[in-house]
Order: sequence, then structure tokens, then C-alpha cells
Amino acid sequence: MKRETLLKRPNSMWRYRELLPVKNDCDIVTLGEGMTPLLRVPNAAKRKGLGSLWVKNEAQNPTQSFKARGMSAAVSMAKQFGIGALTVPTAGNAGAALAAYAARAGIKAYIFMPRDSARANVIESEQLGACVTLVTGLITDCAAEIKRQRISNDWFDLSTLNEPYRIEGKKTMGFELAEQLNWILPSSIVYPTGGGSGLIGMWKAFRELQAIGLIGPKMPKMFSVQAEGCAPIVREFNVSVKSADSQAGYNNRASGLRVPVPLGSPIILDILKKSGGGAVAVTEEEILSAIAEFGAAEGIFLAPEGGAAYAALTSLLKAKAISTDESIVFFNTGAGIKYLEWFE
Repeated sequence: MKRETLLKRPNSMWRYRELLPVKNDCDIVTLGEGMTPLLRVPNAAKRKGLGSLWVKNEAQNPTQSFKARGMSAAVSMAKQFGIGALTVPTAGNAGAALAAYAARAGIKAYIFMPRDSARANVIESEQLGACVTLVTGLITDCAAEIKRQRISNDWFDLSTLNEPYRIEGKKTMGFELAEQLNWILPSSIVYPTGGGSGLIGMWKAFRELQAIGLIGPKMPKMFSVQAEGCAPIVREFNVSVKSADSQAGYNNRASGLRVPVPLGSPIILDILKKSGGGAVAVTEEEILSAIAEFGAAEGIFLAPEGGAAYAALTSLLKAKAISTDESIVFFNTGAGIKYLEWFE
């Protein structure tokens, strides 16, 4: 894969075909995911006192979140392997994405969501033909219910980092970021973190681009953002232990950040430390304020997870973890319109 060959390719994540796992093009299940906008946001930058701020707006994906990338890759591989039924525990967006790509592939989808998930994701999943089960509790309770039913029903579990292919789709965010910035990575990346596969995937992408000579050796500082009510990565990073555990709590409404036991926590913590980055938690009040501020400044309705990332810039600046003269990219991983209950 060469820089010049990419210029003639379709604007989807499958433009990076050589670095994605599907063997045959006929097995690719796509709805046009990827190549989302990377937008300079000068008005918001001015409010934060920053010289160079960008947002990578994943709300432009099919099903309006970055989860489309992972499910495109995972369902494509399920099609390649002849798997007939897929299941996933989800806070919402991953379920909607699985429903869409499974429908496209002609594969049955069984989705388990917490009962208080955003209604938009529940309705979307149902209307796309999936069988949706609402579970009292958290995403961990959904995973436990799948474990009880999976084998007898012959479902393949697509839980985050329990299979190798969702992360292959997520890593394309890193490829795009490099290409959109003319192959020079930003100084810092601020990423909202639930299960953390997006952050892990991007780090994997940067290492792969280095290995084939498309970018230089300098890596960005990676910052993980969580909500105060469920911040296992923040807690473990700041007390310098090796992994996150279930004692971190789970009381927050930002469903995409409500993962009390991230399976990939040791990898996430390692990336944060190796990159010279860190982890920060924000309150729900800060998230709501950030969504309103950014929306009025830039005309983009952030999801709560994106609002958390934007809100975290204030704390990171105050702590001098980032500086006013560096290039910073934060991620909006979904669409605010899916979370209208938050604003009632």
C-alpha cells in the first residue's frame, strides 16, 4: 500500500484493503463506513485557549457511530467463515451496528442491551431485524446472559476484544487520521473510553503505518477520557496498578463509557504510559456543558462520549498534560441525536 495509490480509492475504510483481514472482496460487508470528517474547530479552540484543535466526527458513519467500523470488519469475517448467528452485549451503538451489518450479510443477530439504553439504539436494532433482549443491569450483565445462552443457541459472541476482528475495523480511524493530516500525526489524541478498542486499534494502526514506512517514529500522546461515575481506567492509571477492576463504580448515564471491567485495560494502560499520555474523568455536568458549548461554537451535536472528550481538554490544560501550542485531535464517537433522553 502506497500513499499515491490511496488517492484513487473509494472513500471508505476499505481503501486500506491490504491492512485489513478479509481474504476475498466478495465477503466484504459494507455500508460505506469510514473516511469520516476531520474538522478543524477554531471557535472551540479559542474558547479553550488552544492554537490547533480538530474533531474526528464518527457520527457520519452508518448507524451514526464508530462502532460501524468494527462491525463491518467482524461481520465480513463471520461471512467468510460461514457463521450463521452473531450476538453481542452492548451499551447501544454496537448493537445497532451489528444489526445493520448482519442484516446486510443475511446473518441472524441477537443483541443484549441494558434496559436503560438509549431508545434510539433499541428501536434501530429492532427495525434492522435483530432480536433484542433488554437486561436489567450493565453491559457486564448482558455479557453474562449471553454466556448462559450462547452455546445452546450456537451463537458466535462478538464481545469487545473477545474476537480479533472488530479492532481491525476500529484501527482504520488511525489510518484515516494519518492520511487526513498528510501523514504527520497530531501531538495528542483525546479519546472517550469505554471498552477501549478504538484507542487500542489506533495505536495498532500507527505501529503498522510505521512498519511499512508511511509515517515517522513520533507517536502522539494518547489520553483516555471517562465519566466520573465509571472510570476504571482513570482510577487504575492514577494509582499505577496493572489492570482495571470492578470496584470502580458504574453510576453514569453516558452509556458508551459505562464499562466497569474493560477487558483490554492492561493494553490501554500500557499505551497511555508508553505514549506519555494519561487518563482523566469528567462529571456529567461537565459533559452536558461541553456539548452545549461545542454545539453553539461549531454546529456539531456531540454524543455524550464526544462531549466528555471535549470537556476533558480543560482538565488536561490545567494539569499541563497538553499545551496551548500543540496539535490536538479529540474524537466524537457518535451522534448526539441518539441520546435525546439526556436533554429532557
